[in-house]
Amino acid sequence: MEQSGEGQLVVVATPIGNLGDLSPRALQVLTNADVVYCEDTRRSRTLFSAHGLSPKSPLQSLHEHNEAERCAQVIERVRAGQLVALVSDAGTPGISDPGERVVAAVAQAGLTVTGVPGPSAVVAALSISGLASERFVMEGFLPRKGSERQRRVESWDLEARTVVFYESPQRLGATLAELAARWPTRAAVVARELTKLHEETARGTLSELAARYGHHEPQGEIVVVLAGVVVSRAVDDDEIQRALARAFEEGASTRDAVDEVAAALGVARRHVYQLALERTDDED
Repeated sequence: MEQSGEGQLVVVATPIGNLGDLSPRALQVLTNADVVYCEDTRRSRTLFSAHGLSPKSPLQSLHEHNEAERCAQVIERVRAGQLVALVSDAGTPGISDPGERVVAAVAQAGLTVTGVPGPSAVVAALSISGLASERFVMEGFLPRKGSERQRRVESWDLEARTVVFYESPQRLGATLAELAARWPTRAAVVARELTKLHEETARGTLSELAARYGHHEPQGEIVVVLAGVVVSRAVDDDEIQRALARAFEEGASTRDAVDEVAAALGVARRHVYQLALERTDDED
């Protein structure tokens, strides 16, 4: 593994469907990399084959079950001066895919981490949704059930930012029905099989989308984009206190809780901060 020069870890975005979306720079990095770590080596071999790429060394796996133990190995390679590439099955590593832990480990070791930006299902869905995109929050996959799921959904009652999340085809209908029962007229978009042959984008209210997908189970990978709440009413202190309580229960610091509640409710941060301080004083 001896090699001179400065090594680096390069996070490479790969196509989410259409193989033609692999950028020229991504091709160059994957061609020149001393080693490529992949979420699934079989999927990556298909990508390499489609573009006539021949890796310098055998592809290495790095997935949710072995990422922790791979960190030391990746650090050793980068420290030895190697160009190490990291890819997931589709899209950008670390975004609801393996990669976050190894990137953090390499960075904490004081080594170079850089990226080749490109396809991302989150950004692709948001960009074609027609919903507000200046401020948004990515929720990944929702918890399947229980209090954690309930808290997550409840937090969207006051979320002014656009919400983006992933859902499986098997659970899409039930999830849309659950959300429609809470906010029937709230706008949303279901983006399915992005960049692929059978790409589909469905727009409407949650009630309309729940009716559409309640009768049949779609196929493929799905991203849901949910419009944020438009706050156009008076907000009293009791509501602010409830929102603060929810934020604190989820482990937010005072600063983060105040920022979150002020943005969600559209009220002055200074007033929210004062109520947060009063809450702390009362608990003392």
